[in-house]
Amino acid sequence: MEEFTAWLFRHVRDQGALGEFARRAAADPDWPEEPDRMETFTAHLERGHATPAALQDLTDAWVRYASR
Repeated sequence: MEEFTAWLFRHVRDQGALGEFARRAAADPDWPEEPDRMETFTAHLERGHATPAALQDLTDAWVRYASR
């Protein structure tokens, strides 16, 4: 199964919330690549004082990723 970061970065040209989130993640030089768990990415965003909307964008993206 493709890891979340690789999957997410394939969406950088998408319109809408997923594409926007993917572009923000791709522009983040410290974006984690592993371990491939939602908690990894949540902790990263929280360390950066992410907004509730950014955390929701992560959750929405993770649900799409996990449901494929």
